[in-house]
Formats: sequence, C-alpha cells, structure tokens
Amino acid sequence: MQQSLWQFLVEQQHKIYIQVIQHLGLTFIALLLAIAVGLPLGILISRKKKLATPVLTVAGILQTIPSIALLGFMIPVFGIGPQPAIVALLIYALLPIIRNTYTGISGVNDNIIEAAKSLGMTKSQLLLKVELPLAMPVIVAGIRTAAVINVGVATLASFVAAGGLGEFIFGGISLNNSNMILAGAIPAALLAVIVDQMIAFVQKSEYRTIRKMIWIIPLLLIVAGGVYFWNKNSSTRLKAGFTPEFMGRKDGDIGLKKIYQLDVNPSVVNDALMYKALYEGKLDLISGYSTDGRIKAYDLLVLNDDKKIFPPYFAAPIVKEKTLQKYPDLEKTLNLLSGKINDSVMTELNYQTDYLHQVPEKVAKEFLIRNNLYKAPKEAGNQTVRIGSKIFGEQYILAEIYRMLIEGNTNYKVETKTGLGGTKICFDALMNDAVDFYPEYTGTGLLVLLTPDHKTIENVTKSPDLTYQFVQNEFIKKYKVRWLKPIGFNNAYALVMRRKQANQLKIKSITDLKNMETGK
Repeated sequence: MQQSLWQFLVEQQHKIYIQVIQHLGLTFIALLLAIAVGLPLGILISRKKKLATPVLTVAGILQTIPSIALLGFMIPVFGIGPQPAIVALLIYALLPIIRNTYTGISGVNDNIIEAAKSLGMTKSQLLLKVELPLAMPVIVAGIRTAAVINVGVATLASFVAAGGLGEFIFGGISLNNSNMILAGAIPAALLAVIVDQMIAFVQKSEYRTIRKMIWIIPLLLIVAGGVYFWNKNSSTRLKAGFTPEFMGRKDGDIGLKKIYQLDVNPSVVNDALMYKALYEGKLDLISGYSTDGRIKAYDLLVLNDDKKIFPPYFAAPIVKEKTLQKYPDLEKTLNLLSGKINDSVMTELNYQTDYLHQVPEKVAKEFLIRNNLYKAPKEAGNQTVRIGSKIFGEQYILAEIYRMLIEGNTNYKVETKTGLGGTKICFDALMNDAVDFYPEYTGTGLLVLLTPDHKTIENVTKSPDLTYQFVQNEFIKKYKVRWLKPIGFNNAYALVMRRKQANQLKIKSITDLKNMETGK
C-alpha cells in the first residue's frame, strides 16, 4: 500500500526538524550579514547620491544571476558546505535592503531635516534620531523582502551539501516521490509565511519599541546559526556526501541502513560536485557511479558491494510505442549503438568530459568515427525527434551520440533537451510527449519507476538479463513504453573513497566500512 503524506511526515519527523533548523540557520546568518553590509551601503549612497546608481546597478545585476550558477561561482572560492550557500544568500538579500534603506532615508521630508539641523543636531544625531526612525518602516520592508527571498533560495543549498529543506525537495524530484517533495516544500512555504509575519510585526511597531528589542534579533540569528553548524558538524568519523536521489532509494542510503546497518550521517551533495569534494578531502565517502571517469582521474576506489544491494544498471533508450510507429526509422537507428559501449569504454568517454573537460559533442563524434558509425547529416525533413537526458555528463554524451546517429541515418530533424534533472523529470517529460526518448537504466526503471515488492526485486536482480526482461515487460504493460536494445555498459551505484585513505583504513568493501564505523 502506498505511504500517505502524513505517514511519511511522522516517519521522517526527526529529519524534517533537522532540515528546518538548517534552513533557518542559513537564512538568518545570511540575513544578518546582509543587514550588516546593506544598511551601511544604503546610508552611504543616501549621502553620496553619485554612488547610488552604480551601487544599486551592481546589486541588481548580482540578483539576476541564476541561483544555481551563483552557487557554482562560489564553490571554487569557498568549497562545498554552508559557506558558499551563505555567501550566495547574502548576495540575493542585498538589493532590497540597500534600495529600501536608500529610498527610506532619501524620502524624509527636507523641512524636517532643516528643522533638525537648526536645533544643532550633528550628522550622527540627525541619522539616529530623525532619519532612521522615519525611514524604519521602509527599511524593515526591505529586510522583510530579503528574508522571504532567502527562505526560498535556501532550498538550493542542498546542491552544495549545506543542508536545508531542499534535500527532501530535490530528492523527491529525482525519485518521483511526491511525499518527499511536499515534506520539503510545505515546511519551506510555512517558514516563508512565518518569517514574513514576524518581520511584519516589527515593521508595524514604533521605532522606540524596535530599538528596545533590536538586540534580540542578532541573538536569535546567532543561536539559529549555532544550532545549524552544530547539526552540520555532529557527524561520524568519515564525512559522507550522497546525492539527493541516492538518499531516498532502496538501492541507496535506505538499502545501506537496512542491509548493511550502515548509517554514515551523510550530507546531501550535487553529483556534479561530489567527486571533486572527495578528491580535495572535503568528503571521505560518496555515492558514485561505477563508470564515472573521475574515479580513474582522481585515483578513487569503488568499495565492493559484498551484500549486493546495487542491482544491474544497464543503459538503454526508452521510447513510447506510439513514437516508434510515428518514426519508423527510429528504432533501427537507435539500436545501432547496441553492444557498442562496454564499461571501460563508457568510463573513458566520461573521463574525457568529466576530467579533460572536452565537450560532449566532440567526444561523441570521435567515438562514432572510431567505430565506423559516423555519417554526415542528411537533409532534414519536417519530422522532429526530441532527445532528453538527465543532468550528468554520461547522459549528455549519449544524447549527442544519438543525435548524430539520427541525423546521419534518417531524414528527421533532432532537438536535444538535456539536463532535465532526475528520473522523475525525464520520465514525466517522456510520458507528456515533451521528449520522444531518453537513455535510462534498468535498475532505475525497476526500483524508482516500477517499485515492485522486495521478493520480486530479489528474483529479477539475479542477472542483468532478468532485470532487463522484467522492466521491458512491465513498462509495456504499465506505460506502453519500450526499452530498446541495451547499449552494453552497466553504470551501477557505488560507494567511493580515496584509494589512499581506504588502504590506510583497510577498507575494501561496504562491510569493512560498516565494521570500521561501528568499531568492530
């Protein structure tokens, strides 16, 4: 029976509590820093009007940078964890605080200013006793806007292993699990409303009341930040980072806890960042992929899955039956890649993009040429085939290979819609006819999209052929979707460590890791 949202919330209440604390900690620390920077800047440009336009323009440009890109810019400087998230949130909070401070002070009536000066007030007295009290409602409105923005943007902090409610949201998107999405989205929305109303109360208060309670705000921010960092740092001996999808899968963190009784208290980290974080020593253990090129590049070790919780993950394109009828040359063309890429070949292709930073188009074309599969594009007709892919390097390569195969062997136009996120987004795009096919993995099809009972999983994962046959038959019955011939490689989940560290700790398997963590 499917688990209800309430059952999920009750089961995950401790984790939700931790993520709420982390979320508030990120929001309030960034907000406090933004006030400390933005308020003086707003006062400065209200005094020196010539600086107003350039300062507000720069703050505006910074706020228009997409949040994911901004986090990406922060990583080379601050690494992963709370630091890049806090800096990104600080930047997003600056514009409303600077602008409202400037607007509020500039809007004070000139007659009031002249009257204050005639009473002999100094510049500081004028600011503290006249301008700030009159501008305070406008300034607090800016802080209120910044706080609500930060609550929303803080969900993206999970991409850099900073915690927060984004862990549930993005894990749910990857896993096609609406309970997980709502478990993150509902508290985030409630936090935004609560924070907004708390600051609205302050906004409506008299200036003297605000001055009396102003010391409480930094104290609350510091306490929230302290609790946040305490939660982030209360970990096991090894620092682990798992992707959002791995965290909620039966063949992921759930399976590690159930089958191996291994709980490493992992941070959630984006798969684009985890290998570099492992290599640089910011993490000691990650959830990797067995054919990832960075395993070779960074001299990492894949731990032996001695209890076999990771099923076969053979890649193959999946496509609706009606799509194959619409494009009669498509199946034959896609099957040209069947059996052409084994594990070592895929690892090498991934190495070229992940570590050597070659573009997927170049890697795909060179592969096709080496295997006598490349043909110059034919003149395209009116029909367009749309290729989807998930948001990691291997899928980009496969999408480009398929694009070139279709353009060289058919008269179809081709559009690629790459970087669609996790399994849920890709599969929903397929079912809603936003894409015509995308490369999927038999293990993901089995565990995430079909979710059979435990006995069925045990039976069909005994061999790659059994897994493929099962998902092929069930997808046709349930979704009218066909799995075409497997490409040839098995990109299974894996736990990965630095080889040198694993050797020092004498860890070769997941059981060895479990024994080390429990002190056996």
